[in-house]
Amino acid sequence: MADDFGLHPAVDEAVVQLVAQGRVNAVSVMAAAPAWPRDAAMLREVAGDRADVGLHLDLTAFPVQAALRQPLPRWIAASLLRAVDGRAIEREIQEQLWRFEQAWGGPPDHVDGHQHVHQLPVVRERLVAVLNQRYPGRQPWLRSTRQPRVPGAGMAAAFKPWVIESLGARALAHLARRHGIAQNGRLLGVYGFEGDAVRYLQRLQGWLSLAQPGDLLMCHPAVAEVPGDDIAAARVAEFQALSSAAVPALLQLAGVSLGRLRGVTVS
Repeated sequence: MADDFGLHPAVDEAVVQLVAQGRVNAVSVMAAAPAWPRDAAMLREVAGDRADVGLHLDLTAFPVQAALRQPLPRWIAASLLRAVDGRAIEREIQEQLWRFEQAWGGPPDHVDGHQHVHQLPVVRERLVAVLNQRYPGRQPWLRSTRQPRVPGAGMAAAFKPWVIESLGARALAHLARRHGIAQNGRLLGVYGFEGDAVRYLQRLQGWLSLAQPGDLLMCHPAVAEVPGDDIAAARVAEFQALSSAAVPALLQLAGVSLGRLRGVTVS
């Protein structure tokens, strides 16, 4: 799964190339970001039945309601205290879904969150309520952030995945099951955004060795550095690795085949 489509033309070009290559089979869209309305058609041309395309709910970079924009740590603290305006969040979710549908021409295949905000307290309850109301009987699947347990993984390597999961994976899974909404199995691809393309390929080999049916591996590619982006260099390294000739051999070695999660998700 490639995140952040719509963030910048360099991101969008990378995602489109990887979808065309068959290296990415799910795309998450920042529907209020500047490049989405223009680049939706470019994605539609290549996605077809190759890739799920869904909403990357964004409260930290380009929310429609400017008053909602704040850094992730503040969202985490406020949501854990339930000191957030649930009605404003619900309006934001509705507006981002509407902007997605207007440019895409249909509902999203899935919904997840930029920096995983979709699983935070209050946000997750409002999100599930909106999906039930907006798409009765055909809800998009939701991204789970449940992490694989890696025997022998060092504390530093395991810390970031553990933090992401602990912020709401279990509670979101409970909500999803209660409302009949499907999710992926586990989330792979979490790391500190350091290292070059060679190092990313090494990580990719490790993630593929852990993969089970229904798991999801996220990535954040770009063909060039995005100005002002905290992970600009990592995006380029990811694209170089994922578009390289080494990937098919890694998939074959791990016995992994890529497929769309729509219709084969687990809850």
